Amino acid sequence: MVSGQQRHAPATQRNREPILDVLRTVLPPSGLVLEVASGTGEHAVYFARHLPALQWQPSDPSPDAMASIAAWRDAEGPDNLLPPLRLDAAGGEWPITRADAVVCINMIHISPWEATEGLMCGAARLLDSGAPLVLYGPFRRQGHDIELSNAAFDEDLRRRDRRWGLRLLEDVNALAGRHGLAFERLVPMPANNLAVIYRRA
Repeated sequence: MVSGQQRHAPATQRNREPILDVLRTVLPPSGLVLEVASGTGEHAVYFARHLPALQWQPSDPSPDAMASIAAWRDAEGPDNLLPPLRLDAAGGEWPITRADAVVCINMIHISPWEATEGLMCGAARLLDSGAPLVLYGPFRRQGHDIELSNAAFDEDLRRRDRRWGLRLLEDVNALAGRHGLAFERLVPMPANNLAVIYRRA
C-alpha cells in the first residue's frame, strides 16, 4: 500500500530496467553503493531488490524526498536497502566516508553547476582506484544536434531556474578528470538519455 509520504515519479517506471541493465555491467559484485539525489526512492527500492549482494545507500538533501525514500523502504524495501542519508551534493561535508560505487540519476540538469562540482569532489573522496561513478540523464554533446524533446526540456528547466539546464557532456568530463575520475564510456539510453561511466584513477 502506498502511504501519503511515498512520492511517485512516472519516469522511474520507464527507465529503471534500462538503467539496471547498465548497472549490472558496471557495479562491483558486492559492496556499498551510494546513490546521490535518490528523489522519490523508487529507484533505490528497485535496484536494491535486483542487486541483493550490494548494500544500497540512498540519499537526498530534500526533507520531502527523505520522507518518501523512508516510506518506500518501510513498505517495500529489501534488507540491503539502507535508511536514507541527508546529503547535499554541493555541500563540503558528506555523511559518509567511503563507497564502492556512486550512482547519480537525473540530478545534474536539475541543480546548479555547484552540485555537479560537489558530486565529482565527493565521489573522488569516497571511491578507491577503479571504482565507478555512474551518471544518468540528458546531456548536450559537441558535434551532436540536440534532440527536439531535449531542447524543449532544456528551455523549460532554464525558465524554471536559470542555474539549471542540460550540461555539455564535455564540460562534465573535464570536471570529472580534474578530480581524478576518468571517463570510461557512455551508453545511449531510451528517451534521448545517456548513461555515463567514470572510474576513479
